[in-house]
Amino acid sequence: MSNKDGIAFGEYSHVNDVKLVRSGAEYFSLLKKLIDEAKDTIHLQVYILENDVTGDEIAHALIQAAARGVKVYVIIDGYASKKWPEEIRNLFSKTGVHFRRFEPLLANRYFYFGRRLHHKVFVADACKALVGGINIGDRYNDMPEQKAWFDVALYVDGETAIELEQVCVQLWNNWYGSQTKAELTPFETCNRRISGVEPGVSVRVRRNDWVKIKNEVWKSYFNMFNHADEYIIIVCSYFMPGWKYRQAMSKAVKRGVKIRVVLAGRSDVMLSKYAERYLYRWMFKNNVAIYEYYQNVLHAKMAVQDDKWVTIGSYNVNEISASASIELNLDVRNRPFAKTVRGLAETIIMNDCKEVTQETYNTFSSAFRWVLHLCAYYIVKFMLFAVTFYYKKERD
Repeated sequence: MSNKDGIAFGEYSHVNDVKLVRSGAEYFSLLKKLIDEAKDTIHLQVYILENDVTGDEIAHALIQAAARGVKVYVIIDGYASKKWPEEIRNLFSKTGVHFRRFEPLLANRYFYFGRRLHHKVFVADACKALVGGINIGDRYNDMPEQKAWFDVALYVDGETAIELEQVCVQLWNNWYGSQTKAELTPFETCNRRISGVEPGVSVRVRRNDWVKIKNEVWKSYFNMFNHADEYIIIVCSYFMPGWKYRQAMSKAVKRGVKIRVVLAGRSDVMLSKYAERYLYRWMFKNNVAIYEYYQNVLHAKMAVQDDKWVTIGSYNVNEISASASIELNLDVRNRPFAKTVRGLAETIIMNDCKEVTQETYNTFSSAFRWVLHLCAYYIVKFMLFAVTFYYKKERD
């Protein structure tokens, strides 16, 4: 797919500068700066927008942008951000911020059925963008009483932002109840804004959305396993690779590829962590090295291969991301950047992780815990058959 001026959407674009951004003050300072500097349009599509200090700061920055005449479009997930207060939504409406929740196919006080909007995308003026796994809330920021959960995002200045704006506009305009239509920034305006960016870093947009029959991020990971020659490092908060992924990983190891996975030691979803640990035995058997991160909760989703390829975004290596949620990653094909990402991952492995070996696993995993992990694994598998069906408690 391409626009009338020749950019091939879904393929690598080459006029980009990129930067790896960590969660916490680094990410939110940059996000706030991009909001404050936006001149024409802002698109923010995020899974969780919290009603807390960080959420309020970003919300008011968006309101101030709208007051300057910037067209601001915000979509949050209807399930994950269901506690977002109506008074802020009303304030958005009064101040010109276009806002909606991504709603399920069917829901009431007791249940939820439908896709989740899991990606985290910000685009300003179709020339600057942030894509990653970072939601908007105090947990992802550096606060006086706590450090941010570990996560990463990719900052892009250049052609890729043009395509990301198109993704955001399509999702906004395809909403069945949409009355206010978003417009794409004219290509000549985009071209003028990125004129100072030199060709250098190749980036492509990858999406997963089962309703739209898109499994691009899934294919990116699958191709990584199949084409790696030397090493793969995966940093993933909820790691439950399906059968096809596991087969591809096993074949990669047999080719001589060294695979290391960095997983959460402290998880915010313990059922998922127990289910993940059920697969440790398979990873030991197939010589996949396991490291658990203990400095804080690990929430990142990224992978690096052979000092030449990186993927960063919202996609977890599990069946929920593969088959149930709307996900978005950016793939980067650039050796210097890949070496930077590898360096970060190896620093984390060395300083912030504990390696889990067959011996250490056996010392803390009793027969009871193994049964617990087994049960958790099949409970999660069963939940996947229901896709995104979640029971809710009746509100008081």
